[in-house]
Amino acid sequence: MHVILNGQPLEVADGARLPSLVPDARGVAVAVNGVVVCAGDWPATVLQDNDRIEVVTARQGG
Repeated sequence: MHVILNGQPLEVADGARLPSLVPDARGVAVAVNGVVVCAGDWPATVLQDNDRIEVVTARQGG
């Protein structure tokens, strides 16, 4: 199955879930198809073909 991760095509297994792409939720926000997914919901979030996943990492500084 194909998804787009931060603008890059990626092949993942059918039935893949968010933790397979982003194993550590600390300092990270994830949106699937433009909808932010709370870290507690990642294990239940099954990815679908052509989903667009954006992963943003928090950084300190200005």
